Amino acid sequence: MMSTGPQMTRSDQTPGTSAAAKNAGRTVLQVSGLTTELRVEGGRIRAVDDVSFDLLAGETLGIVGESGCGKSMTALSIMGLLPRPIGTITSGSVVLEDVGDLALLSDAQMKAVRGDVVSMIFQEPMTSLNPVFTVGFQLCEAIQAHRPVSRQAARQKAIEMLDLVGIPLPELRFDNYPHQLSGGMRQRVMIAMALACQPKIMLADEPTTALDVTIQAQILKLMDRLKNETGTSIVIITHDLGVIARMAQRVLVMYAGVVVEEAKVHELFARPLHPYTVGLLKSIPSARHRSGPKKRLHTIRGVVPSLNALPRGCRYSDRCPDVHDRCHQSEPPLARPVEDEASQGERRVRCWLHCKQ
Repeated sequence: MMSTGPQMTRSDQTPGTSAAAKNAGRTVLQVSGLTTELRVEGGRIRAVDDVSFDLLAGETLGIVGESGCGKSMTALSIMGLLPRPIGTITSGSVVLEDVGDLALLSDAQMKAVRGDVVSMIFQEPMTSLNPVFTVGFQLCEAIQAHRPVSRQAARQKAIEMLDLVGIPLPELRFDNYPHQLSGGMRQRVMIAMALACQPKIMLADEPTTALDVTIQAQILKLMDRLKNETGTSIVIITHDLGVIARMAQRVLVMYAGVVVEEAKVHELFARPLHPYTVGLLKSIPSARHRSGPKKRLHTIRGVVPSLNALPRGCRYSDRCPDVHDRCHQSEPPLARPVEDEASQGERRVRCWLHCKQ
């Protein structure tokens, strides 16, 4: 029987750094061989192709890559929010602790899980918040969808959540409409809504893209603090490696629908292996670019290939500076690099330069 998630309210738990520490090391989400296809003119394409990863309790996992690489589609697949009938999970599993395989749940079962056990912060809050209802009404609606509480209790909980995410005068802001709030405040409302039922997992899809750098830093700091206090695991999806360095403990690098590298964040920045990862890191402006004489930033030649016209062999072969004959013949597996075979690490890379030939 499917569990619809914990029936505990915030008052039943004591927030604190012990929440994250207590549950550390436990796998809360296991994605195995996830493949998602989209129906397009002329056939079907694999937007997500055989993606696998584990998410630990209290961990922040980053997924990074260019637009169109499959990051957001991975999150939508996990959340059961694929556009139907265009999008379909064709194979693989998304196993959530105490719930089971999300890919097998009915719409009604998934609705009970979504927002309760697993929640999502979308890229642009103005398209996610309903403009004709106050933010307080929408928060109460989210709470009462998963908790058997009165309207008054839901209102009090909503005000507590607005206060928790740092919105000043939460009692007054409760009655504001989304257009009356700044972009940073709207994003804080989205975070409050995502955390209102104390989910085990929060997926954040480009949560700071539309914000200026000062507000970006505040939102990331807020998310990090709330993760440490509540023990919620976070999957943060971004094209910004600076956000990955600031927030994540582990990172998946995606390209053209597949994972091309997986590593702990400090390992990835210290020793990137896949040529695509190397190119992304070289594209980050350095202090020298900002303060010294004007110098062109490194760019990766070409563009991400269309998913219905992928190159033969390695998907990155037509842009790779280190390409050789084997790269055009067959696609490399995602495997432990040969130079790390003796280690106990979890690093994986999809590149013939680092795989057994």
